[in-house]
Amino acid sequence: MDHTLTIGKLAKAAGVGVETVRYYHRCGLLPVPERAYGAIRQYSQQSLQRLHFIRQAQSLGFTLDEVRVLLRQNDGSTCSTARALAEQKLSLVEERLKDLRRLRAELKNLIGQCHANGNEASCPLIDTLLVAAVDPVPTCTSKNRGRMPRAG
Repeated sequence: MDHTLTIGKLAKAAGVGVETVRYYHRCGLLPVPERAYGAIRQYSQQSLQRLHFIRQAQSLGFTLDEVRVLLRQNDGSTCSTARALAEQKLSLVEERLKDLRRLRAELKNLIGQCHANGNEASCPLIDTLLVAAVDPVPTCTSKNRGRMPRAG
């Protein structure tokens, strides 16, 4: 029984597009299989497992550069580097959660002020945003100026 897949079938089985598979080739995340003279490349189940690994790591918030490091660890190295990456990722997630809780409290407060205000001409939410537009609170670092912080 033949367990090889064409690029289209591999992509479909992994839940990604063909271009994603090709991109992973270019990035060095997925080895390009050999092809017989004039034949279509055939991917193994190992390629499919690797794609699932990449997708699962991304779902945990790992970047492709971090996935590359994790894949190297999966090739037989020790767990310490993988654990360190996961600890860094957890720290970032906890920081993001802290920011989201603060944002949630701020929004609840502004919504409460709107409810207390009724349907007056002046809206506390709009007033707060106008004050912030005049005297903005710096939220961006020079590294990511003008962009929202990434979640991963």
